[in-house]
Amino acid sequence: MPGTVLLLAASPMGKGCLVDAASVLPVLAAVPPPVLAGTDTANVVELADPLDPQAVLTRLRAAAVAPGPLTLFVAGQLQLDRRQRLPHLALARTTPPTVRYTAFPWHWFREELRLRAPGSTTVVLDLRADPETWDWLRGNVLDCGPTAAVYGRIAPPPVRRAVAAPSYMRAVATILRSGGRPAIERLHQAALARIAGDGEVGDLVLTPFGGPVGRAVPDAPGIPAVAPGAPFALAVPDAFRVPVGPGVSPASAAPDTSDVPVTSGAPLSSVASVASVASGAWALADGPAASDAHAVPRAPRPRVPGPVAPVPGVASGGPDRRDSDPHVAISTAVRAGRHADADVLAAHLEQTAAASYGPGSEEALHWAEVRADLAMFAGDAERSCRTWMAVADARLEAGQPVDAPAVEAAVDRAHHQWGRIHDVPRARELGPAIAQLRGRVPGRREGALDHVRQQLRQLQTQG
Repeated sequence: MPGTVLLLAASPMGKGCLVDAASVLPVLAAVPPPVLAGTDTANVVELADPLDPQAVLTRLRAAAVAPGPLTLFVAGQLQLDRRQRLPHLALARTTPPTVRYTAFPWHWFREELRLRAPGSTTVVLDLRADPETWDWLRGNVLDCGPTAAVYGRIAPPPVRRAVAAPSYMRAVATILRSGGRPAIERLHQAALARIAGDGEVGDLVLTPFGGPVGRAVPDAPGIPAVAPGAPFALAVPDAFRVPVGPGVSPASAAPDTSDVPVTSGAPLSSVASVASVASGAWALADGPAASDAHAVPRAPRPRVPGPVAPVPGVASGGPDRRDSDPHVAISTAVRAGRHADADVLAAHLEQTAAASYGPGSEEALHWAEVRADLAMFAGDAERSCRTWMAVADARLEAGQPVDAPAVEAAVDRAHHQWGRIHDVPRARELGPAIAQLRGRVPGRREGALDHVRQQLRQLQTQG
């Protein structure tokens, strides 16, 4: 099957530039596409110093839904937005005060890659952090989702505000140009050896899955030995876990239903071939449907409710623990077109979680979000919209702020699904509630409330 390669190099113009990211693109572009992808044939998309985060999102989204292996090569500069202190990939027009609006939010990588099958996505990073982001990395994780294998490095700010070179990515490209395609692990180690030989030290090294967790190259005091690119849940063999933190995306886990502690997990990857969840937050602005889905800290480690009751037509139990994983059973039912069976199982899990932890608990809301996505997969936009609205209301009633990532995500998705309701009377009926919710939670994109009002006016003139 052909592979897909996305080459992305971005950094700000002017004095805010810390790395000349685009300088590596000619070297990468000189590598034959099959070598870049590690497949017999490949399609390559190149983005050099893009101006608009939406343009990057469009390219990433198209690459994420492509069948076959996906390889992302990303070189650039990391900065935090001043409002939520979340990492972004700086683009050409990014300045410190405008990061939130002109840079590419890093959690969009996670959101767009979350439904890809495990083992099908490789991300190679060469990033330069500004001083604030470098401090942020001491206590936070930068990742691309639980199924993406991430390799590369994050370098500290260059001294004396000099413009650095993406030397790790250049080393990767040079090795690939020399002929052959070494395994990605060997390629990564060879590139690290090259830049170490040139005297580059102090980088935060990214390694995937259950291998050695990220390490700080010697002479980097105070930097934690963690892997910002490592998806932690997959590092534990045979332990399937469910995300329970606020805002964790509804299709981002593969838990074991036995009594196992949980943190984060693998997505409903098998659903990826059925549909792409994030097809645009709303019609006039093609933002991600869940803009900040994984951005907030996860909750303490509760335990998953006990084994679920069997559901007719849905596999359960067996010698392989994956067979009893409800997410896998739900995915299997969706792929087979048994949407009602999938919803019955998710509803049972939601009721069980609500009885055990409370209807407003993260455990119960997780399964409510799963049901919202299942309604979308089944083509029932109205039910999906109503479910996302209920999730948003529950989070607001629990005291979560209107700009909390999980709240914004739920409202964005409710808005998007409302726009997909083809039954005019039903859409018109829901319009005032959507407008009220949008008034409380405007989200990241300017004009969201105006869009709802405009659509509602159009619906009022229709039969």
